[in-house]
Amino acid sequence: MTDPAKVRRHAERVRELVASVVRTQIKDPRLGMITITDARITGDLRDATVFYTVLGDASEQASTAAALESANGLLRSTVGKALGLRHSPTLTFVMDNVQDQVKHIDDLLVAARNADAEVQRLAAQAEYAGEPQPYKVDEDSDEEPDEDSDDEAVPPAGEPGDRR
Repeated sequence: MTDPAKVRRHAERVRELVASVVRTQIKDPRLGMITITDARITGDLRDATVFYTVLGDASEQASTAAALESANGLLRSTVGKALGLRHSPTLTFVMDNVQDQVKHIDDLLVAARNADAEVQRLAAQAEYAGEPQPYKVDEDSDEEPDEDSDDEAVPPAGEPGDRR
């Protein structure tokens, strides 16, 4: 098992080497405005995946992918010599779609902001569905009863033979 720190260092070195070779040694006219964004290498250091972005439309992206595949041998030998490993890692180039994901997230955020603004607008114009005070309030219950009043006293009972 290879040390994860060593794998990260080799991946960073692969990214730097590929970017340098693409910038200085590859003279393919199909190669567009390319940026090497990341590189990942397996734990056994045999396979490396290089992520890149291309400024331009789909045809420029396709031609850049073809140019990278044709220069794969030169890139692999340069990376293998610079890393000093027993086996040169195979290079796989993957188009990085970070910009598309960023645009999609931005669009989602704009839609959420618009929905929040609509909710705020509707809430500002909202009224109660029923009465403002939904609970029944007894007007007299607010006052405390007088202790001198005879409201709570029991009326005197009549004589036992008294019929009214």
